[in-house]
Amino acid sequence: MSAIPAPHYLVGVDPFSRSWTALRTAVAELSDEDFARPSGCTGWLVRDLVCHLVIDAQDVLITLVTPVDTEPTRDAVTYWEVAGTPPTGDDPLDALIVRLAAAYEEPWLLKFHLDDVGSAAGRAAALADPGLRVSTRDQVLTAGDYLSAYVLEWTLHHLDLIAQLRDAVGPPAEGLARSRETLEKIAGAAFPAVFSDRDALLVGTGRRAPTDAETAELGELAGRLPLVLC
Repeated sequence: MSAIPAPHYLVGVDPFSRSWTALRTAVAELSDEDFARPSGCTGWLVRDLVCHLVIDAQDVLITLVTPVDTEPTRDAVTYWEVAGTPPTGDDPLDALIVRLAAAYEEPWLLKFHLDDVGSAAGRAAALADPGLRVSTRDQVLTAGDYLSAYVLEWTLHHLDLIAQLRDAVGPPAEGLARSRETLEKIAGAAFPAVFSDRDALLVGTGRRAPTDAETAELGELAGRLPLVLC
């Protein structure tokens, strides 16, 4: 078998792969104590977020093997919907994640499961034809658009993972930049140039409140934030 990747690999999956690999590496490097720290997701500890990543990886696997013949109804940007209110952590599905995470008991079990399922998701993405039409959440997208949408998912959750971990390595610069670009398309407006990609994502999605100076820089856009993505 040739070691040279298929032509579509570099086009469709590299940003996904780099973001996903970086996130899984960050989880692998967590100490047991880190799993009990708060994450950047309201109501979730780090262990709960890692459990959610296992579910995300399963979703990627399921979606990439669910081809359809109908025309795409969404792309990498319109895949995302904007909710009216920020999450409170009380949603039944959010609460289910907390119970599932607690059932693992030992952090190494969560690490093992994420590495196992996450590696499989990464391999499936590498093999996927970006032009393949797939179905998820009653939507139809090309596999390429679906994987591109997940760069934002991985990047935001990487920021969530390390929210209280001062020395942890953050998301790749490419993933931050591409995620900012996607968020700006969702918002229909660009964030001020003084915002770093990281700050644009954190403020734009309500993961932290803007300072007075940032609010002034945002202008009219400030009134449309946060963008609660779902």
